[in-house]
Amino acid sequence: MDNIIRVTLGLLLVILIASAGVFSYQVFVDRAYRESLTSTYSYTCTITTDSPLANVTLFIPVPADPAGNSPVVAGFSARAITGIPGDWETPLFDTGKATLVKITAPAITLPPGTGPSQPATITMSADLKSGTVIDTRDPVNASALFRPVEEIMQIPCPAGSVKAGNPVCYRYATSLYADYEAAPGASVNISATLSGRNSWKIFEPASNEYESAVTVRMSGPHHGWSTMTGTLSEGIGTYTTRPVTA
Repeated sequence: MDNIIRVTLGLLLVILIASAGVFSYQVFVDRAYRESLTSTYSYTCTITTDSPLANVTLFIPVPADPAGNSPVVAGFSARAITGIPGDWETPLFDTGKATLVKITAPAITLPPGTGPSQPATITMSADLKSGTVIDTRDPVNASALFRPVEEIMQIPCPAGSVKAGNPVCYRYATSLYADYEAAPGASVNISATLSGRNSWKIFEPASNEYESAVTVRMSGPHHGWSTMTGTLSEGIGTYTTRPVTA
């Protein structure tokens, strides 16, 4: 009987030590994750032209979640987006389906030497922290994206673009309004990119993210809406170390 009691107590002690070890490990992992976690949006918008533009009015989609909010929206409101020329006005408009920045400028003048072989580019950009963990596996419904998201269709991820994990890729369309005067042969390209990324370190660095880009090319003077072609890659990176939300 004494042997049975000793064996039982020994087993209970082993179980207690193992449980304490598992608990300590879980506490360590959770603390390391939370203390190292950062969630960041990186945004750029470029306007490229080979000819001067006059009387410019643009409505360009700004990445926003379905409710119309995002750090990029807040960045425009706080004038925290770099690269905006000093004579541009950039108020925001929420249409209910999309958040747009209205750019107005009397003219976009170009430096000497600009032409078809050497167009000029204006780049607006920002790296902005998110106050919450970014949903990188369903940005269409849960995170910032160029909206409205229309005609979305899953496509094979382009060869060579697949990163870690098992990303899913899409093509979609959104809208841009442009009104400006230009020479008949002028070429104007407007594009924007966005990435949302969570990164952390427990035993080694890990991250997950999504990426989206929209672009449109216009020729000559323009007065109206145009369709921008969009791409989206979601579910890039690691999803086994920690969940994507916390």
